[in-house]
Amino acid sequence: MRSLITRPRALAVILTGTALAFSPLGGSASARLPVDQLQALNCVTPTSETGAAAKGGRGPDTREMSAAEMRAVEARTAQILKAKAARGIGVPQGALAAAAVPVYVHVMRDAAGNGDVTDSQIAQQLTVLNTTFGGGESSAAANTGFTFNLAGTFRYNNNNWHKDKQSATYRKQTRKGGANALNIWLVDFSYLGIATFPWDYSRNPGVDGIRVHFDSLPGGSIANYNLGETATHEAGHWFGLYHTFQGGCTATNDEVADTPAQSSSTNGCPEGRDSCSLPGLDPIHNYMDYSYDSCYNQFTADQSTRISNMWTAYRS
Repeated sequence: MRSLITRPRALAVILTGTALAFSPLGGSASARLPVDQLQALNCVTPTSETGAAAKGGRGPDTREMSAAEMRAVEARTAQILKAKAARGIGVPQGALAAAAVPVYVHVMRDAAGNGDVTDSQIAQQLTVLNTTFGGGESSAAANTGFTFNLAGTFRYNNNNWHKDKQSATYRKQTRKGGANALNIWLVDFSYLGIATFPWDYSRNPGVDGIRVHFDSLPGGSIANYNLGETATHEAGHWFGLYHTFQGGCTATNDEVADTPAQSSSTNGCPEGRDSCSLPGLDPIHNYMDYSYDSCYNQFTADQSTRISNMWTAYRS
């Protein structure tokens, strides 16, 4: 989780409040939930929230994934892929999965309409996702084979949800589609984005998706982070990618062979940064680092393979 303000790591954030009834301010589809679903409740959202991963180097980062848990995920994924292959399901050896991902955008405004974005910004954000996952920003970038289609835009007015309070509640009440559907909630919080991992979908499908600061969309006001690349980074987690600095200076690192190991996240765009004695410069241009939006330009071939495998195992 890349923080917009410096704050110490917290073990949990206690979010208490009364959910407000939805009152759309026109434009796109919206909904009103029964009053009994909008009652006040105490919601505890720990940084280790199931499936949470976040873009940002200050404050809570990704949900804690121990080396043992990472190994377990890799073993489970291999077993699922093997079983699917035995049944003739999945992708042929050497090929990559490719799919059109339906995208549902949830604009979480407050009662006065703050936090709104235009339909044009949403369209531009979808263009960014299609460009970045299509390898369109660099000749060194891999084309993952995935495309993104806007399936619906929903606008809500709720002071708590706008600030990402009661997040588990509002996501379960508003999420659309199945495991293959990318839900994006646009909120106003101290971070740029938070995402869920695909292997956690079966345990808690109602919260699956990514939360993104509304001002990180193209045309937003957050300097250095307003080109729409936050959504690309968070979608990378949603597809099953770790940060490029996951595990630090280790051989396994982020479970991707062609992203050189790095000891820590990047800030800005420091060309030539080399934080590990292992081969290769830090992959500062990779979407799964924490560089400026303007510095990002690629997923690698092995990241594309991992995306394909995780999609086949958990989202197809």
